[in-house]
Order: sequence, then structure tokens, then C-alpha cells
Amino acid sequence: MLKCFIRLLKKLLTKRKDNDFKMSNFIFSLNATVPVFFVIFMGWVFRRTGIIDERFSEVNDKLSFKILFPVLLFRDISAADLRQDFDIKFAAFCFISTAACFCVIWILAEIFIKDKTIIGSFVQGSFRGSAAILGVAFVENMYGNAGMVPLMIVAAVPLYNIFSVIILTVRGKESKKLSFKKLMLSIAKNPMIIGIVSGLPFAVLRIDFPDMVDKCINNLSSLAMPLALLAVGASFQGKDAVKKIRPSIIASLIKLVIQPAIILPIAIMMGFKNQEIIALLIMTGAPTTVSSFIMAKNMNNDAELASSIVVITTLFSSVTITAIIFIFKTFGYV
Repeated sequence: MLKCFIRLLKKLLTKRKDNDFKMSNFIFSLNATVPVFFVIFMGWVFRRTGIIDERFSEVNDKLSFKILFPVLLFRDISAADLRQDFDIKFAAFCFISTAACFCVIWILAEIFIKDKTIIGSFVQGSFRGSAAILGVAFVENMYGNAGMVPLMIVAAVPLYNIFSVIILTVRGKESKKLSFKKLMLSIAKNPMIIGIVSGLPFAVLRIDFPDMVDKCINNLSSLAMPLALLAVGASFQGKDAVKKIRPSIIASLIKLVIQPAIILPIAIMMGFKNQEIIALLIMTGAPTTVSSFIMAKNMNNDAELASSIVVITTLFSSVTITAIIFIFKTFGYV
């Protein structure tokens, strides 16, 4: 009788811990996504009430694209410590899976999407997530340190930006006017690419900036996200979003559900677990980064579709990420 009571008590305590884990991760996911969605919503409110106008949006977009996001990328890449806990197998998996997802999505988009003008924004929104923003926060919350996230950022985030520049350049409205040489030059001169390439030597050589320089870089980079989120909200047009609701939903499903469902089981079969799995979850299942809207708009692609994908993936990512974490926790992979 006593043994049965003890077993029942253990079962209840285990169930309570699982419920607490599920709720804590759900709350953490909400803490990560609700503030983002709130600033997007406020951008929409400010635009509708006339606090910000079209001129502000244009200047903001140009500032974010040419200065703030390149500085943010430079900061994130240069701060990554490539020599600490370097795992060539994990880095290669991040690199190859990111490249494979991009290529497959692009090929399928070219085959099945009839309106070729939306392909650039669709492909970018389907594969490019907020890995650098959410990755460290999630892993530190669960394990107390950043773990494998910096390595994932270095292996995957540069590819996000390089591939995005390629697809948006090739599928942009001005692409037909460009020769191959001019197309390659346009990609090389893209501010995002310059920010990444500039940061790599500092990451490899582990060059630390003086405090004054570091604070200047942080001050500039910290402006990128809130201003870009306001721009997403200010540019969001409900009528246009409804017209493109089908590609928006399909892109969001690819980003939040299909990519993790394909990549993560392969990662588990290859022996990755714990911090590695969470880093890969953020890489594949994080909401579409807000910089995708900035790039789509500045590179003459479908900004309305890009905005819709950002809004939808941000809104539902707290549910999908928490569900995936709970499933993997249940089976002992994290």
C-alpha cells in the first residue's frame, strides 16, 4: 500500500514538473514574441493616427537597410567566439541544412508559384528566421549559457543574408535589366553582405573593441530592431495582406512547422541533443526575421507579402516552438 502511494506521488510530481516546464517555456516564448508583435502593432497604430507618415517610413527603411542592420550583423558576427567549443560536425550540419532548405524552397517556388513577382519575398520569408535574436535567449534560459548558439549563428546567419540578397536580386523588379556581372556586383555591394564580411575577421581573430567603440556599435545596432518593427507595422496593409493570405500562410507553415519537422529528426539521428537541438530548433523554427521586410522593400520585391509573413510567424511561433520543445523534452532529447 505504501509503495503504491509512493509511486502515485512520484507520478503526480513528475506530471507537475512536466506541466511547470511546459508552462514556463510557453511563458518564455510569449515573452520573446509578444513584445515584438506589440511594437509591430504600435507601428500600425502610429501610421493610422498620423504620428508617423510615409516619409518617415521611407527614411526609416533606408536607414535600417543601409546602416543599422549591417551594423547589427557586424556586431553579432564579430562577437561570436569561433575557437570556443568549435564543433565541425555541428557547424557543417547548420551550413548544409540551411543551404539545402533554401535551394529546395526556391526550386519548389519556381515550379508551383504562378505569380513570379512574389517568389523573392516568399522564399526569403520561408527559410530566414530570427536565429541570432532568439537563439541565445532560449538556450541561456534553459541551460544557463549560450552553448552552441554562437556557432550556429556563424554557420547559418551569414547564409540567411547571402541567400536572401541573391533571391531578392534575381527576383527583384529590376533584375531583368542587370547583366550577370552587374548582378554579382549588386550582391557584393549589398550592405548586409558588407556587414557580414566585415565582422568575420574579428570573429576568427577574436579582436576585442575598446569599450568606447563597443558602446558606439551597440548603440547603433540597438536601434535596428525597434525601428524595423515600427516599419513593418506602418507598412502593413490589411487589404493587401488578405489578398496574399494563401502564400503568407504557406510560407509561415514552411518556416514554423515543415522545416523543423524535417531537419530536427535528421539532427537527432546524427546524434545531436540538448543545446544543439535547441539551437537547431531556433535556426529552423524561429519566426521570420523583421529584416526580411526591410530587404524586400528596399530591393524592389513584394513588401506586403514579406510583412504578412513576419506578422503571422511572429504571432504563432510561441505556440509552435513551445510545442516542439515539449515534445523533445518528453522523449529526452533536450
